[in-house]
Amino acid sequence: MAEPSGKKSRREFIAEGIRTGGLVAVSGALGSLATRAHSGGTVWQIDPHKCVQCEKCATECVVSPSAVKCVHAYAMCGYCRLCFGVFKDKRTGNTTTAENHRCPTDAIKRTFVEDPYYEMYIDEPLCIGCALCVQGCERFGNGSLFLQIRHDRCVNCNQCAIANVCPAQAIVRVPASQPYLLKTVG
Repeated sequence: MAEPSGKKSRREFIAEGIRTGGLVAVSGALGSLATRAHSGGTVWQIDPHKCVQCEKCATECVVSPSAVKCVHAYAMCGYCRLCFGVFKDKRTGNTTTAENHRCPTDAIKRTFVEDPYYEMYIDEPLCIGCALCVQGCERFGNGSLFLQIRHDRCVNCNQCAIANVCPAQAIVRVPASQPYLLKTVG
């Protein structure tokens, strides 16, 4: 009950603050649901056959580090000793050479299988989505490395910031029931 002078009591002030906070929370939840409903049950993904490894996925994503990660198409891999994603030579400064296309964060690891075969895997927390290893794999290897938007990290923006600047228009909406586009031979 308000005091006779028109001032609110502490109890009334706190109760009004809680009601206002509750309304803000409900509004935010409804806005989030509307955003997801607007996308029509779709999510953003990179079409690996359109991607030109422009390096914008690492810098334009609203999530830091980027929700885009390198993945490995094991069925395409040659399991060779020399993987251009983990090439360990010194960088020469010439951007077209193989050693300048290796992972700058050492997110690609390899384990010995048997001579001369190695299995590569991506340490995703280290991956920044820069596509340097993908460029090297495309240019000098067999193309088994490619980029994907990882949906456990992506916030599914209404308009993906990366899609806005992608020169190849490789960022597309796909059904949420099949959120990953895989790279295949051909």
